[in-house]
Amino acid sequence: MSRADGTRGGGPAQPPRPPQPLPLEGITVVAVEQAVAAPFATRQLGDLGARVIKVERPDGGDFARGYDTAARGLASHFVWCNRGKESVAVDLKDPRGLALVRRLIADADVFVQNLAQGAAARLGLDAATLCAGHPRLVAVDISGYGAGGPYAHRRAYDMLVQCEAGLVSVTGTAEHPAKAGIPAADIAAAMYAFSGVLAALLRRGVSGRGGPVEVSMLDALAEWMGHPLHHGMHGGEPPARTGVAHAVIAPYDAYPTADGGQVLLSVQNDREWRRLAERVLERPELADDPRFASNRARTLHRARTDEAVAGALGRLTAAEAVERLDAAGIACARLNSVADVVAHPQLAARDRWRETPSPAGPLRALLPPIGLPGGPEPRMGAVPALGEHTEAVLRSLGVTEAESLALRRDGVVA
Repeated sequence: MSRADGTRGGGPAQPPRPPQPLPLEGITVVAVEQAVAAPFATRQLGDLGARVIKVERPDGGDFARGYDTAARGLASHFVWCNRGKESVAVDLKDPRGLALVRRLIADADVFVQNLAQGAAARLGLDAATLCAGHPRLVAVDISGYGAGGPYAHRRAYDMLVQCEAGLVSVTGTAEHPAKAGIPAADIAAAMYAFSGVLAALLRRGVSGRGGPVEVSMLDALAEWMGHPLHHGMHGGEPPARTGVAHAVIAPYDAYPTADGGQVLLSVQNDREWRRLAERVLERPELADDPRFASNRARTLHRARTDEAVAGALGRLTAAEAVERLDAAGIACARLNSVADVVAHPQLAARDRWRETPSPAGPLRALLPPIGLPGGPEPRMGAVPALGEHTEAVLRSLGVTEAESLALRRDGVVA
């Protein structure tokens, strides 16, 4: 039987287990990165315990530092993607600076870069070259369109890749296509780079060899276009743009409420439609009406379907609509603003918010989505100032004070 201290009777109490380390503790990552795709990938590695050394230009650093000043004077993109990193400001165009970075890479487990196509190869920092010289290294090349093909050397910013991958063609209203409101191509590439690094580290644990990892923004976002692509390739036509509505399911849209809010609901099958008609719309005759009785019929008669739903929800407040839909077992959500998300009761109830240090003071940030119950929390370190760790990293490489002063005088480091 169990005792009050939680141990089993009949034997001595077991000592408490030592705390588990974060899974990537002991892993060192060097990143020559900018903007979002590579920084967001390496931030995931840092959150899981890796040491991430971010190499930046001395004259301004990662250009994402200058996107805006919304986060207490700091750039919101930079704050989001770069917490917990060590910033080292080095001029890679100077042979002395490049030599310093190569020394860092020689002792690293992972190297990540998303320089303009061809730039890393000219510096000898492409994945193939580095892995040939360092067999245990996992080296990641993140590009816009991949190493070959007619688009290889084209500039690739997030919105451009959203257009090339077709995302914009299926997003927005029938009249007006729209880009996603988040950098979807950057995020897609970042998360495939992150998972690619984890896979390569596992492979290294078995074979002893790291190896190159290649990710392109176009490949990543084209994969995320799976439903429209398969619908178009095999069904003859891609899904139509329908705003917030779903292209092939009805009702699945946002509807205005009496208090000026909007509530989105989704009916996934005909049983749910019957419950919606009877318990929310209070029009049970619609359950068996042939114009609405199947999803195909409701989609063909989308305007009438939406009119029936909008008429019922338009007489309720948003809170009343959600309460009635929940009671009927109909999936629903409020159409929240960014401010609503910051104050979201579910995030608060699950204690998802933390504070991270920064040059501007503590900044709120969400815990990473990957939960590791029983282990320590993710490492959500400080957002670094440009070159904040240059001196410490130079010391770790054995650079003397006199050598460091000369490098600073010549603008090689900052």
